[in-house]
Amino acid sequence: MRLFRFTLPLAAMLGAPALAGGYDPAPEPVQVMPAAPVPVANGDWNGGYAGIQLGYGDVSADGGLDGDGEIYGLHAGYRWDLGTLVYGVELDHDRAGIDIGGGAAELDDVTRLKGQVGYDMGQTLVYATAGVANGDTDLGDETGWVAGAGLAWAVSPSWVIGGEVLYHDFDEFGSSGVGANATTATLRASFRF
Repeated sequence: MRLFRFTLPLAAMLGAPALAGGYDPAPEPVQVMPAAPVPVANGDWNGGYAGIQLGYGDVSADGGLDGDGEIYGLHAGYRWDLGTLVYGVELDHDRAGIDIGGGAAELDDVTRLKGQVGYDMGQTLVYATAGVANGDTDLGDETGWVAGAGLAWAVSPSWVIGGEVLYHDFDEFGSSGVGANATTATLRASFRF
């Protein structure tokens, strides 16, 4: 009996903490819904486009005749999307009005016909471009070559924004004996149709 007198209160004391807070069942697992996919603009670069560009041109001419300034213009082209590779052709024209050599000459216009080869990354197109360019100055005009790179980003199925950097080389304007090279950097906006 003596053993019972000590073990019963001891068992009650040891079991009391287990019942102190009451019985709470384990919480149900939280259901996490996956995020809805974000719609992406069409990665198909096939078709025609036309738009505007605005930028900066830097001209270095023979005899230390240098100049720089704003340029603006229009462009139009067509692209063929062959999966990850995109080919295209583009015609563009820029108004320049860049004073070369403190008034010795002025670059008025640049017109280009370029081919493009690019990599289709869905909403983004990265491309290399090269072709012929005609520069018009008050010394005469000259046809030379142009090469560069660009980036286009489809903000919607119809609208594209991007940028392009081009290097131009002109041997001699008219019969002046003066040639030049120029680098242009432009921001572009295009409508696809």
